[in-house]
Amino acid sequence: MKLNLQRPLVFFDIESTGLNIASDSIIELSFVKIMPGNEERIKTWRVKPWDYVLQRQRPINPAAMAVHGITDEELTDCPTFKEILPEVIEWLDNSDLSGFNSAKFDLPMLAEEIERVRKYSDYNPEIDLHSRQMVDVQNIYHMLEPRNLKAAYRFYCNDDLEKAHSAEADTMATYKVLEAQLDRYPEDLKNDVDFLANYSTRHKNVDYAGRLAYNDQKEVIVTFGKHKGKTAREVYFSEPSYFAWIQNGEFTLDTKRQFMRLKEQFDAERKEQKQHRTEMENRPPTAESLNDLKGKWGGQGSLF
Repeated sequence: MKLNLQRPLVFFDIESTGLNIASDSIIELSFVKIMPGNEERIKTWRVKPWDYVLQRQRPINPAAMAVHGITDEELTDCPTFKEILPEVIEWLDNSDLSGFNSAKFDLPMLAEEIERVRKYSDYNPEIDLHSRQMVDVQNIYHMLEPRNLKAAYRFYCNDDLEKAHSAEADTMATYKVLEAQLDRYPEDLKNDVDFLANYSTRHKNVDYAGRLAYNDQKEVIVTFGKHKGKTAREVYFSEPSYFAWIQNGEFTLDTKRQFMRLKEQFDAERKEQKQHRTEMENRPPTAESLNDLKGKWGGQGSLF
């Protein structure tokens, strides 16, 4: 079944120096962009992983190298993520996203690289990944047929996946698996990106690392540590220094950014409340308030 799209859907996959989102980097990024009407466009970048603090190429973890087979030497002459970011943004323009286990790893890693560019350079890219729908094909798969991508491709597409852990092969396989899932489960799935994004997202996180999430009342809550389960608003008004601790801690830049957005919102609310109190205190007395005060004194004589 071909995808029913109102706007482009970008399938993507990342290979990286390791699995630590806060301290590892992208080394390969592949997009398969499906346009309304199902025209396919494919783009893959090899990326020199850059350590912005030490100003040097970030080495690949040997365990990661054993999986994807990409070496440090192969990336020496490749562009950095900052250099490819304008083109990446063009490919993502007006598009939703899809991937295999991408909500847990690839999307947070992509967001972290964007935040690094914002933090360590004068380039402030105008892109907000949180505003995009995200269809995680692995979550759909695990809900209906729990296995991995290679088994999913064999199960749904009746073929063996060659070159597994190549970003482009994995990305194309994920696209084909989603199409096959729509054919196989017409009673469970709708050919609609909004539905698929909601279906494949088990928990609605505010940040990609899941340190903030929405509760059943659509309030933002903290999901870890001593304030676990409390609303961010409650934490802010009871312990505002907690937000400063987040900014100075070893959290992903995206997590820090979302805490900062909440702080700015709560700061504005506090300022508005203070201004309202000041206006109330300085407001000239009304006839009604004077009568109330007169009544308090027994209604006798002048108030002054």
